[in-house]
Amino acid sequence: MSTNPPYRADVVGSFLRTDAIHQAREAHEAGTLDDAGLREIEDQQIRELIAKEQENGLKAVTDGEFRRSWWHFDYFGMLDGVDVVELDHGIAFTGVETKPRGVQVNGRIAFPDHHPMLDHFRFVKEQAPAGVLPKMTIPSPTVLHFRLERDAITTDLYEHRDDIFADLAAAYRDAVAAFYDAGCRYLQFDDTAWAYLCSKEEMAKAAERGIRTDHLAEAYAGVLNDALRDKPDDMVVTTHVCRGNFRSTWIASGGYEPVAEQLLGNTAYDGYFLEYDTERAGGFEPLRFLPHGDKTVVLGLITSKSGDLEDPADVKRRIDEATKFVPLEQLALSPQCGFASTEEGNVLTEDQQWAKVRSIVDISRDVWGD
Repeated sequence: MSTNPPYRADVVGSFLRTDAIHQAREAHEAGTLDDAGLREIEDQQIRELIAKEQENGLKAVTDGEFRRSWWHFDYFGMLDGVDVVELDHGIAFTGVETKPRGVQVNGRIAFPDHHPMLDHFRFVKEQAPAGVLPKMTIPSPTVLHFRLERDAITTDLYEHRDDIFADLAAAYRDAVAAFYDAGCRYLQFDDTAWAYLCSKEEMAKAAERGIRTDHLAEAYAGVLNDALRDKPDDMVVTTHVCRGNFRSTWIASGGYEPVAEQLLGNTAYDGYFLEYDTERAGGFEPLRFLPHGDKTVVLGLITSKSGDLEDPADVKRRIDEATKFVPLEQLALSPQCGFASTEEGNVLTEDQQWAKVRSIVDISRDVWGD
């Protein structure tokens, strides 16, 4: 098994919220539980989660995003110059729509020294047992740019949404440095934008929102490289490319071919968590753009959208298919996404969730050895 992240058996980061978390957040929203009471329950549930992650064979642990409502909006709303606002519509998934929330840029974008998720990470680091690495997940800067509505920039600082690129990259450089100073050595940028670039339908919607879609992959690679340019050598930064994950539904379809050269060949990530649980992700051919060397593709062959366990023989066969384009030593295995990208969670039980994790660990041991 690999000794450095991303590990042969890894996870994207979010887990189903426990009943205690759901009840506490409902009480907090109703005003019957104060901030301190909510934090105490979250702390206890995260301690128990970290223990379960370790018990089920994971070498990297997260807080399951138990303190978040959304995988991305919570983080964005804690940046300087960005607010989470209510819209007249949510994000449209297949057959369902999210709560009507969005982001608004009302000032200069910056990463504040007091960003609350720094403390979220510090708690995981304090609780992680010896030999287990604490992992932090945050949304990619590209997501903020892509998710802006046409009229979402209300400040004169940025005439067009592309004008935010420089400050956005600077904010993420500061974030990388701040998490590193807090002790983080395994950071992940979660990203839906790259998957949307592979979908003609989503690109048409993006153009309607005012996005300049020409050469957008090159622009995003530039922003990410600018954000990662000062990353310390002993810090691993990966990305997870997602086609949408809300209550077991999805948004985008399309293989990685339109973006693979930029994403795999021209960005400074150390690893790529790529969804490969359905035919919507296309084949493994785009993996040919991964440079030979230290970069890793984590194959998301285990779905987090249902509780049905995959046949290990089928998973191993697909890993073997991927080796036609990438050496086995540059591959790893994970779920295709988190189990709960929002607090609602996907449609499976906690027992099924952990069975999935154990299956990933077992298959990885069979494929790569101990």
